[in-house]
Amino acid sequence: MAVFSLERTVPLAPAEAWRRLTRWERHGDTVPLTRVTAGPPGPTRRGTLVVARTGAGPLAFADPMEVTVWQPPREDSPGRCRLVKRGRVVRGWAEIEVAAGPGGRARVGWREELDVRLLPPLLDGLLGRAGRHVFGRTVDHLLRRP
Repeated sequence: MAVFSLERTVPLAPAEAWRRLTRWERHGDTVPLTRVTAGPPGPTRRGTLVVARTGAGPLAFADPMEVTVWQPPREDSPGRCRLVKRGRVVRGWAEIEVAAGPGGRARVGWREELDVRLLPPLLDGLLGRAGRHVFGRTVDHLLRRP
């Protein structure tokens, strides 16, 4: 099992950072051969299913994630979203937290635990570093684009 986290402080209001990070379909923009969908239609809420489909043809696999916590940020409290991975290939969870930071900026935290089926524990360190790199790029991309 690989565990990683990353933090960013950005010149956005917490509500705007939250909106950008939870536009699920945009998460595939920086991950090669990945398309992300979410349902049912309408705003995200507990029970929303987010599916990242990665690969091509018979080598593709789905990474379904269920939103189990959905608390958008408010004036007096940070926002928090927890996604539980329910797939056959990838298991674990991801948490996004957005809070007010110094100088009217938003402080963003992303924590994730990944367990990839058939990947030996010996490779957990490599998986954690790769996850931090890929999700770091994705978070940076999402926060830069309205």
